[in-house]
Formats: sequence, C-alpha cells, structure tokens
Amino acid sequence: MHQFISVFDMLKIGVGPSSSHTLGPWRAAQNWILNLESKNLLENVASIKVDLYGSLSLTGKGHATDLAVALGLSGTDPEFIPINEINTHIENIKLRNKLHFNAIREIDFSMDQIVFNREFLQFHANGLTFRGFNTNNDEISTETYYSIGGGFVIQEGVENLIENVENKITFPYPVNKAIDLDKYCKEKGENISDIVLANEMILAKEEVIYKKLDNIWNTMLECMYIGCHTEGILPGGLNVRRRAFSTHKKLIKDTEYNGVTDWIKGIRKTEVKFREILKWVSCFALSVNEVNASLGRVVTAPTNGSAGVIPAVLMYYMVIENHEATIDHVRKFLLTAGEIGSLFKKNATISAAMGGCQAEIGVSSAMAAAALTELLGGTPAQCLEASEIAMEHHLGLTCDPIGGLVQIPCIERNAMGAIKAINAAELALERNPEDAVVPLDKVIETMWETAKDMNRNYKETSEGGLAITVGLADC
Repeated sequence: MHQFISVFDMLKIGVGPSSSHTLGPWRAAQNWILNLESKNLLENVASIKVDLYGSLSLTGKGHATDLAVALGLSGTDPEFIPINEINTHIENIKLRNKLHFNAIREIDFSMDQIVFNREFLQFHANGLTFRGFNTNNDEISTETYYSIGGGFVIQEGVENLIENVENKITFPYPVNKAIDLDKYCKEKGENISDIVLANEMILAKEEVIYKKLDNIWNTMLECMYIGCHTEGILPGGLNVRRRAFSTHKKLIKDTEYNGVTDWIKGIRKTEVKFREILKWVSCFALSVNEVNASLGRVVTAPTNGSAGVIPAVLMYYMVIENHEATIDHVRKFLLTAGEIGSLFKKNATISAAMGGCQAEIGVSSAMAAAALTELLGGTPAQCLEASEIAMEHHLGLTCDPIGGLVQIPCIERNAMGAIKAINAAELALERNPEDAVVPLDKVIETMWETAKDMNRNYKETSEGGLAITVGLADC
C-alpha cells in the first residue's frame, strides 16, 4: 500500500528543543483534549495525571517534555504561541498550582502530576499516557500516545491516518521507495520537485502550497537571523555559550543590517573564501540549533534536533552559490528535501530514540544533499545519489546528548551535517549515477538495520557515549 507523507508533515513549524520530546508530547496533549471533547468528557475532567515512559522519561527534563505537556494541556499551539509567553504560562502553573485547562477553565494541577517513569513501553521508546479524573476521583479517560519522531504522534489502538491517506485519495505519482521516484522522473522528464508538487496539488492548490512553503522558509530565515544576533549562555545547566553570534560578527566585520532582507543582501556582497564558506555554513546551522535549544521557534527538518542542516545548506545556496536565487529556488529545495525525508520515514525512522542520530542528522543531511543537487543542475538520479552519499557517511551515528539536552554534541552535529550535504552534492554531480554501487533504497535499508542493531544506550537515553564519559559534572 502506498503511504503518502506530505512535505508539510516532514517540515513542521514548532518550538524547540526536540520534535520527538517537545513538539510530539505537546501535540499529544492537544489530541487528548480533542478526544475528550468528542466524547463530551472535557467538562468532567477535574484532575489530570500524565505518565512519561522510556526516552521521554530519561531525557525529558533536558528536552522540556514536562513543559510541553503542560503547555499542550493549557490549550496553546506550538506553531503560534508567542515565544516570550512560554515562561509566563509555566511560571503561573508552578506558582498557583493551577492549570488553565484547554484555555477555558482552571483546574488544580501541579507539575509533579507529570511523572517520569524509566519503564519502556513495548511499541515505541517515546510513550506517554494521559489520565483524566472526575470530581469523585474516578478515572474517566485513559489514552496512550507515542511520539515517533519529527513531531509525528500516533495514539495506541488507533490506525495511523497519515500513512493511510491512499485509502481515500489516489495520487498521480505514488512513491514508497527511491526507485519509484527515479522512475517517474525518467518517464516524465521532470525533476523531483515537480513530481512532489504534482502529488501535493491533489491536497491543495498551488498558491496554497507555495504560501506554506514560503512560511516555512521565512521561519527558517527568522530563526537564523535571531541566532546570529543573540549572544549569551544557553539554558539547561551545561553553560554552553552561544557561538553563532561571535562567528557571525567576525564574518560580517561589524557591519549592521536592517532586518533579514538587508542581511541577505549584505552577505551576498561579501567576498567569501573557502574557509569562510565553511564558517558561514556552520554559523547558519549553529544559529538555528541555538535558538532551538532555547525553546525558540524552528522548523522540524525532519526533526528539531537536526533543524539547522537544511536552512544552512539552503542559505548557502542563496547567499554564496547563487546570488540571483529567488523564492522559486527555495520552493524547489523544500519540496525535494521533504520527499527525501519521507522515504526515510516510510522505510526506516527519523526518530533518534529508535535509530540514534543517524536518523536525525543523517536524514537531514541526505535531504539537503538531494535538494542542493537539484538546484545545482543535477539530474534526479544524481539527487538520489547525493542523498545516498550523505547518509552513507552518517551510518551508525549515535544519539548521546549530555544531560539529555539538545546541545552537546547536537548543535555542532548540525554544522557537520550541513557541510557533508554540500560535499555529497558535489561528489554526486561529478559522477555518472549509473556507476554507483549503492542505491539510496539500500542505504535506507542499511540505516534501519543499523538502528535495530544499535544498543539502546545510544538512542537518546543519555545512558551511553558522551552523556556518560563526559556528563554534567565535567561541564
């Protein structure tokens, strides 16, 4: 059966620091409220208990999982909540032990009612259960959700509707594997982005799709701009100093710009040498993930932890590679990147809790490599080859965040993933894809097998790797 995953499923706007540990639980809380409403139970809920399991429990504090759940229960939305209001919401709950449930009425609530359990549920490492009680303390609702990576959430016992749209809708180009995508491109003589757009237009008009893509890019731009112009220490206790600010200041040589548009024009006028290219790309990636680590607004690409790779590579193209680049190039890049990401989600995983960091940084690098290759004039086959190269050199990458925070080594890994994506694109452009030994579908299969073989300690539990050998005490 064909699984359709939209570009807008892969590229979501939300709040950091983690798509699986922050955005997912936030969405799960919203879904539970919707279910309560549909069953006419919402008004009967007098108290709540939330149990976090597995990776959500082990690294939930560092990923602000409890805060995300509380914000979701408060009726706020991660795409639209003003960032400066997040702390106010949380402080009010802590100070008054009250929750403005679904933004409608107050109920008694303490953050201690969100319980961190070390136990792993069987279906997925990121599980959480919501329990609602009436005034007699009778349990009137119990629902378990799984945050499966990239902000995707599924409810236990409920069919995943995202993966079964094909039951109701027929798409012109059903794609399950890279070989399908390659076939359509060859048959139609079109680029990957053209095939993806044709599928998306079954669900929405072209102008609506473009508006949403433009919003995604504007969010990425704003995120980079904020990160490059904000200094200080990241929250969480590791005392990690923001680096994008100082790097950016050196690169622009103290020139001041009036907003994002003027900033882009200014960078384009800068004479950039090879070492400075590396610094600019790294700066763009670092800026995004420093904003992410500060509970800022980012775009999952395909996750929050890997949110810096795609904007960094696209910004590289826009301000260094092609000074004449337009919004049309941005749209093509995002369409191609989103489709590549969906191939990994369908056939492997984009969750570090399931596959280690190869499933996040590796996938984002593969997405960016294919998209950049298309913009540089590569054939669809070369785009898929670039994606394969990028992932091949991330295989086995573990997820071992120190203190459960999306900071060390996560932020730097985005810079490395972006550089690898650019290099993968250049390597693919210099080779006939027919000479390639490893097709993209095989490297996706290999990534999934590697994920299943990987020790659980290296899957976002902070129980192995740098999280143990370095640890909070050494920072």
